[in-house]
Amino acid sequence: MNLNLPHFATFEHDGLELAFFDEGEGAPVLLIHGFASTAAVNWVHPGWLKTLGDAGYRVIAIDNRGHGQSDKPHDPEVYYPALMAGDAAALLEHLGIESAHVMGYSMGARISAYLALAHPEKVRSLVFGGLGIGLCDGVGDWDAIAEALRAPSLDDVTDEKGRMFRAFADQTKSDRLALAACIETSRQNIARAEIGKIAAPTLIGVGTKDDLAGSPQTLASQMQNAIALDIPNRDHMLAVGDKVFKKAVLEFLARENDD
Repeated sequence: MNLNLPHFATFEHDGLELAFFDEGEGAPVLLIHGFASTAAVNWVHPGWLKTLGDAGYRVIAIDNRGHGQSDKPHDPEVYYPALMAGDAAALLEHLGIESAHVMGYSMGARISAYLALAHPEKVRSLVFGGLGIGLCDGVGDWDAIAEALRAPSLDDVTDEKGRMFRAFADQTKSDRLALAACIETSRQNIARAEIGKIAAPTLIGVGTKDDLAGSPQTLASQMQNAIALDIPNRDHMLAVGDKVFKKAVLEFLARENDD
């Protein structure tokens, strides 16, 4: 997957050096990747940078703290989603962007929701990928994943979900101790009453074979202005680059951009 990567720059926020790319011109779309992923793995390799760029958008993506080229502290206290949402808000301020369309996948969707609650003026619209009502009700017990990330090697991991994330972390050459710290605190849920405060138009896309995300329809029903999308025959790992998802996102953004 040695695609031409965009240029990454850095900025400082909350005592951390954070990496991002900023490509193209047009209405800005801020992309926030998922747990154990990176801006490149989540948004460049599956074609989102090209898809959005070709559609005339300015595409901005951050490497979340603990991931990619950003600083990787090993303290769980720095990975609450509100803090990572603060990084995203600070990036928009750093770039002089008053408001943007915001799209997050999995943990990135959770961070996007926290961003919309803390800084509603910065969020023109929202796309949640790979996260439905799990945003409010939780996405299961992930302690096995933290254990898998701290294990000496993949051979020592027996839990199936733990093996999947450990293999992914090894493949992306991630800092496993930073990820283990991140997984302990980044799963903080948002109460259903609280998610109902988000007024930004929202598209929620979840694979029909995704056993982590929870129902997109149930989440949409809790929100003021949300629509749910079933991404056919895709699991949590494969839904992100799906053509049905991309088409729906482009149509959604075109509608919200015209308003």
